[in-house]
Amino acid sequence: MRTLDFVSLRLFAVVIEHGNIAQASRVNGIAASAISKRISDLEDQIGVALIHRLRDGIRPTAAGQVLYEHVRGINSAVDRLQADLSEFTTGERGRIRLWANTSAVTQFLPEDLKVYVDQRPAVRIELREDTSARIIEAVRDGTADIGIFSGHIGQTDLEQRIYRRDTLMVIVPSGHALADAKAVTIRDLENYDHVGLQVGSSLQAKVLEAAREAGVEINLRVHVFGFDGIRRMVEAGLGIAILPQGAVLPYLDSRSLRAVPLDEPWANRTLYVAYRDYRALPLVARYLVETLAPLA
Repeated sequence: MRTLDFVSLRLFAVVIEHGNIAQASRVNGIAASAISKRISDLEDQIGVALIHRLRDGIRPTAAGQVLYEHVRGINSAVDRLQADLSEFTTGERGRIRLWANTSAVTQFLPEDLKVYVDQRPAVRIELREDTSARIIEAVRDGTADIGIFSGHIGQTDLEQRIYRRDTLMVIVPSGHALADAKAVTIRDLENYDHVGLQVGSSLQAKVLEAAREAGVEINLRVHVFGFDGIRRMVEAGLGIAILPQGAVLPYLDSRSLRAVPLDEPWANRTLYVAYRDYRALPLVARYLVETLAPLA
């Protein structure tokens, strides 16, 4: 058997983890046809089918599952090798792939990243804003070095530290029936149109989950991607919304919005910094973890 191509093996593993060649194509920025060709070449080289190609994705064969487990071990070994070699540098240069949810990007990261960049100006940080679920996937499959996500997403198999805590509030347009309320619960919000984040947002999923548990129906009139879009939609009178405190209070000077405390236990959230293996992180990425979430 000829020597197996490491790039093809890595792409094969990403396809297995996503269960879909098209998704692996988007994550890696490589044409789906090129990835499919690499997998076919692997199958020809090994002499056995590695995936079942289905209408809605792929499924590994028994041989494909064995190969995937070995590739995961190879990837971990390469990560550790890179981390060990980074110890021989000063940790002043490099690249960090950081994925973070909207709450972190909007409220906390600008100031925290400024502290880090001031100390290590030669380090390049590639920041991507995404949903918590996709951030966890990106860290797990190695697309991101570090991820920041909401604890609402539940338990993960990643190493993690507490990054920040925030509090959810309700924002309403000025003159709204709830504008002068001292506090509200999810039940108080049932009879109003809502503006929410896009599908996949852990915040929006938590709101809908809490509503179901309370027997409340939430009418999501508009979905948008970011907090700025939500605030503008609420200002325009298209509905009310639930947002983190840090994405609300700095924007109340316009007098077109009002903030109301949300009296629910789940309104207090925790944001986490996560990574696959701290020891396997390049030195520059470890420094960023320590900046964002230093151990006590």
